[in-house]
Parts: sequence; structure tokens; C-alpha cells
Amino acid sequence: MARLRDRRLSHGWCGATMKGMTTPHTIAVLGLGRMGSAMATRLEALGLDVTGWTRSGRTTGTVRTAADPADAVAEADAVLLSLFDGPACRQVLDEVRDVLRAGTVVINTSTVSPAEASELSGEFGPSYVHAPVLGSVPAVAAGALRILVAADGGVRDRVRPVLEALGTVRHVEDASTAAALKLVVNSSLAGAVLALRDSLQQADALGLPRAEALDALALGPLGGLVARKRPFLTGRPSGAAEFTVGALAKDMALLAEASDAPLGAAAGLAGSPVGPEADIALAATVPPVEDAVLEPLRAYARGHATGDPAHFRDAFLPTAHIEGVREGAFVSWPLDAYCALFPGHPAPDEHERSRRIDAVDVHGTVATATMTLLHGADAFVDVFLLVRGADGWRIANKAYHRRAAAAHPRP
Repeated sequence: MARLRDRRLSHGWCGATMKGMTTPHTIAVLGLGRMGSAMATRLEALGLDVTGWTRSGRTTGTVRTAADPADAVAEADAVLLSLFDGPACRQVLDEVRDVLRAGTVVINTSTVSPAEASELSGEFGPSYVHAPVLGSVPAVAAGALRILVAADGGVRDRVRPVLEALGTVRHVEDASTAAALKLVVNSSLAGAVLALRDSLQQADALGLPRAEALDALALGPLGGLVARKRPFLTGRPSGAAEFTVGALAKDMALLAEASDAPLGAAAGLAGSPVGPEADIALAATVPPVEDAVLEPLRAYARGHATGDPAHFRDAFLPTAHIEGVREGAFVSWPLDAYCALFPGHPAPDEHERSRRIDAVDVHGTVATATMTLLHGADAFVDVFLLVRGADGWRIANKAYHRRAAAAHPRP
């Protein structure tokens, strides 16, 4: 008992006061998923009196759990939420609202939308602390989370020892800002995962061994991600998922709704073939698109390389149109008219021309793609709509933009 009391005192618990308010000592953790369990376990290990509750009935094995959320919060000085989304936060808080003691602080570490965070802050007033966290389970265990905290000054000081037991606190202006910043940070994580996926795909295409590619990538800007996720990237995960594809896809949907701005490739996380419960690192190990969707694009490139219109007929649906602006006027060629533009043999400068597939995004039976063609003094950006029918993928339509090619000085 003496050892426990000393440990509490060393972390600021048990009688410490901030502006006349006692630092929380009895904590209810509502939500015992990966992060909630890890936070409950750490707080318990540091000497706080922790009671957990989860809708799934999952237990951590290290902290006391209650069968009902109202029982968990009945004696709590602080209620820490670690739930999947805004609706879950709303549902759980509605269940416990009437049994919260006067002065009990709600600390919400969940990732929710800025609007949801603002609404909860408005309802609970100074007793509400919005504190989304940056980092996953290993960071919790090490007390190395980065926590974005929006709270009234007095309450913020009161709960600081609890939050600093979990990591480093960064104060922000309000709950909406804290929620928005968390989504932006997770967007950068989604971008890093997809950048790693693309790098590994290119390494595979070049015939590089996976281990050697990862060794090199660990030296670059993706090094931190590669180091943390290497077991997943090599097919030898040492534990459960730390942050799931489904959770990150949910966050990207919240960001898109809040910002009304394009997500880019991150939008495709929701359809990752690894499944929503997989660790985000596994999304970097699967090709972004199946090879079949690339075949009509390759046939299209062969048509330009050879000048043989038969390749275009392989690439396009018979009903396809090729559209763009030519000499200031909009043009729309049916496939037959487009094929008639090609002489059946390569261009004289074919050896200096190049073509590349820039991007492909697949959405079930439809896809969009972009290619860049460098043809002499001209550069073309081609944008395709593809569909998958009974006989496979074909190009349904193409639109293009023509510009002068950038000059490349020769050595």
C-alpha cells in the first residue's frame, strides 16, 4: 500500500490540487478496444483507480470492469472515452449523463468530426476536454502519445497529470480545432501508407527482393513507418493490428465531409482488399489495382507505338469517343474516326517518344486512369473512363489535354 501511495504522489495524484480543484484519481475508461485497453492498463499501472467498460464485453485482464457504463462512471472523477466514432460517443454519453457526479470531467480521446467535437463541448461546457491522441498502442505503453488538448484552463490544469501519464500535451484553441488537426494528421498517415504501397509495387516490378527494398526505404522519408511496420510488411506480424484500415478509412471519410476537399488516393482505403480489420501496413502490401485493368491502357499505348489502329479497337469499347480541345475548338471523335488518324506504322520519331500510366483508381466495375504521352514537341495528358464487362476491362471514353512538352536539355 505504501508503494502504491508513493507512486501516486510521484505522478501528482492523491490530493494534488490545481486552482482549488483536485486532480482526478478515479478514472472510468469507456471503450476497451486496442487504444482504450492500453490507456486503461497504463493508468492502472501508474496507480490510478481505473474501472473500464466496453460495449463488446471485452476485458483487458488488468483493470476492473463494470457491466454497465453507469456503474463505471458512478464514482469517477474523470471519464475517459476511447470509442470508434462520434455516434458511439454520443450514445455512451447519453447513457451516463444523468449519473455523472458534479465536477466529473469528460476526456474524449476518440477521433470524431470537428462538428461532433464542437457539439459535445457545447453540451458539457467546461467539464469537457477534447483530447484526440496521435500514436498507437506501443506509444501508449511507453507514455509517448502526442495529445491535442482543448479545454477550459482550470480543467486543463486539473487533468494535466492524467494526460501527461499517457504522453506529451499540446494545447489547441477549441474542440473543433483539435478534432480537425487529428484528421489532418491521419490524412498524412494515409498518404504515407499509400506512398509506401506504390514504392513497393515499383520495387516488385523491377524485380527487387522485398527485404532489400525495405532496407533502402528505411533510409528515406518513409523510414519511420517502415521501421514500425516491418513485421506486417514482411508477412510476419508479431501481434494484433495497432491501427486498422477500417478506422483510418473512417477518419478519411470524416475529413472529406468536414473539408469538402478531395482526398486523393486516400479515398481508396475503404476498398482495400486486405479488409477493414487489418493493420494499415497491410494496405501497403497489396497492388493498388489488378493487372487486368491495365491491359486496355497498355493496348492503347501499343497503338501509339506502332500506329496500328487494331490496338485501339482492342483497348476501347466500340461506342467510345475521344474528346478534347483542338486548335481552340472542342472535338469528339467516334472510335472509327479516331482510328483513321493512324497510318498503320510507327511515327518517324517513335524512338524518342514515351508514355506512362500515372494513376488508376478502381471502383468496382468502373475505373478512372490518367496517362502522360510525350510525343515530340507535344505532351498529352489523357484521362480515361474504363468499365468492366463480361469480356473484361475496356476504355469507355477518353478526354485529353494537349500542351507543349517541357524542354529536356541533352547532355
